[in-house]
Amino acid sequence: MEFSDRLSALAVKVENQASAIGTEEATKNAFVMPFISTILGYDVFDPLEVVPEFTADVGIKKGEKIDYAIMRDGEVQILIECKASTGAPKIEHASQLFRYFATTNARIAALTNGVIWQFFTDLDAPNRMDAKPFLVLDLLDIDETLLPEVQKLSKDNFDLESIINAAEELKYVGALKREIAAQFRDPSDDWIKYFAQKVYEGSYTQRVREQFTSLVTKAARQFLNESVNDRLKTALGAGVGVRVPTETPVVTSEPVVQDDLDRDTEIETTLEELEGYQIVKAIACGETKPQRVTHRDAKSYFAVLLDDNNRKPLARLHFNGKQKYLGLLDEAKVETRHPIETLDEIYEYADAIREAVVRYR
Repeated sequence: MEFSDRLSALAVKVENQASAIGTEEATKNAFVMPFISTILGYDVFDPLEVVPEFTADVGIKKGEKIDYAIMRDGEVQILIECKASTGAPKIEHASQLFRYFATTNARIAALTNGVIWQFFTDLDAPNRMDAKPFLVLDLLDIDETLLPEVQKLSKDNFDLESIINAAEELKYVGALKREIAAQFRDPSDDWIKYFAQKVYEGSYTQRVREQFTSLVTKAARQFLNESVNDRLKTALGAGVGVRVPTETPVVTSEPVVQDDLDRDTEIETTLEELEGYQIVKAIACGETKPQRVTHRDAKSYFAVLLDDNNRKPLARLHFNGKQKYLGLLDEAKVETRHPIETLDEIYEYADAIREAVVRYR
């Protein structure tokens, strides 16, 4: 399997099993060791490559252990400290990493809960681990631009010099992207005030702040939707009109109309539809390669297909009305719509989506 395929498959495993993992040891066995093995390519059962419960004397902390040390040519290259997947990894959990980083030859340290991987180096001071990671990989929200950098940490592609050279830019670009994303999700008072004062000439009062809180949020979402539409237009090589959908879908079972995806109509592809597509794709990747899972938008629904083939539908996303539905199709290509409130509920139908992939293989 390709590197991205292996990562997608592990991401599906993490999503499906995260709720059943309650301890640090379970996190190591279910998520961390598979990451070291299948993603980074190290043999977790070879002590010349991976040393669990790695021990080194650190000042007065004699015999203190760190969860894993990845070795190359007899030298420690990567230190890994694990926490249970039930909580987010925080810098307060990295005290042992700080101490070990200074007493070994390691230039890379990782703090993880099996879901989120934070990678550190020593940009701020030589041989002293930075307080902020230069790379953050979230297996439930994979940033594909980071994959080449993660791959450099793998056994077959290990390139420490390249990693260190790119670390500073990765550190600040990643931090900026996360901050921008946070502002788009939940704009802060400073963010709202900044944009309000750019377009509003009056005094910035409490009433104005309350008014612009919703306006800035709405404008940000529309900007994202329009940016996505522009990228789709460029990728398709043709103009795609914008339509505001008004009809509300009805829960029914109906046969697939093969020409439905080929209508020359005005279509709006929303960010929510694309997010739903990514979830269906992540589920399907447990049974097939990611590049085989594609999408097409129609007037009344958004279709997720295998091999870009209308005759191989995996799911339909009916997101144009007030009530969202996930459409799943049986062997006779008869669709049943399941009402959902949030996109996360798509994971409840993971088995049916995987069965559809297997059916078309």
